[in-house]
Amino acid sequence: MFTVALVGPDGAGKTTVAHELARKLPLPTTYLYMGVAPGSSNRLLPTTWVVHALRRRRGVPTEAGPAGVGRRGGGARSLLRLANRVAEESYRQVLAWWHRARGRVVLFDRHFFADYYSTDVREATSLARRLHGLFLARVYPKPDLVVYLDAPAALLLARKGEGTLESLEALRRNYERLAEAAPRFVRVDASQPLDAVVADASAAICEFAENRGRKPLTEGRQARAGGIGPGP
Repeated sequence: MFTVALVGPDGAGKTTVAHELARKLPLPTTYLYMGVAPGSSNRLLPTTWVVHALRRRRGVPTEAGPAGVGRRGGGARSLLRLANRVAEESYRQVLAWWHRARGRVVLFDRHFFADYYSTDVREATSLARRLHGLFLARVYPKPDLVVYLDAPAALLLARKGEGTLESLEALRRNYERLAEAAPRFVRVDASQPLDAVVADASAAICEFAENRGRKPLTEGRQARAGGIGPGP
């Protein structure tokens, strides 16, 4: 079997679509959260759970985004955070291998490589970020198929109410850049009704399964599966 990552800005509907696909795909499928928010994860290392439990008790926000790897606090503390992050990422990848070995498609809600692609892989500004970016780019397995849920920034802002039009447009550009690095990349129009988004994503995944090992998705086939076509 293979792995599929659903990625996109907040408001694109990744988690909702992922749960729908896990129920409806005509393939044995396992859902696995691969993002940085511990409160959303269905799998956590015990060390990560303890750290975030302590932070909750102190009233410190736990829903840290990708910037968490490079937060201020001294080189040693930054490297300790990096070590725990790499351990967490590796743990979830081992779970993905375990499910794949049992003949299941592993459906990732988000993916670490996608979340950190802009800040750590492409444009790292600190030692911790550079090390993390090297790990993700050179060591960490990429998903076999990336399904990018895309929608206009105005719609994303209306749905989630977070960020600005400018920051959301920047996020969209960052996710589009994944087309350069992902083995297979398909865009799906996330501005459609939920049923249509799920249907398009399911069609892309089933087509990938049917043609796996033969040839990459062509531009025309991506457009049929995803409604928008490939990224730049």
